[in-house]
Amino acid sequence: MMPDVPEMPAWAALVTAALVLVGATFTLIGSFGLIRMRTFYQRLHAPSLGATLGTLTILSGSIVYFLVLQTRPVTYEVLIGLFITVTTPITFLLLAPATLYRDRFEGRDPLENIKLSRGDDE
Repeated sequence: MMPDVPEMPAWAALVTAALVLVGATFTLIGSFGLIRMRTFYQRLHAPSLGATLGTLTILSGSIVYFLVLQTRPVTYEVLIGLFITVTTPITFLLLAPATLYRDRFEGRDPLENIKLSRGDDE
């Protein structure tokens, strides 16, 4: 016997599907950025943006779904979104200096070939 599944309006199903599809696309694009970038420092940027934006969009679809069906509160989605928004930049800010320190300790300085432009030509 199949359990009772509540009926969902077509507009809500379309909005939910669109949000989940857009979120999955953002996450996939971030994954391609991880593969395409050459250095660790470049690889930090694309996946963190893709994962954050993709996750928040997928969570938005989940919020729409559960708000329309009114089967449970959306507290979990709000908490997950809050934790993802807070922890992803913190992880980024901890990984980048640690890797820079390790590279300099091993005798490589990835910043030595970067010329900073201050507007004055030398």
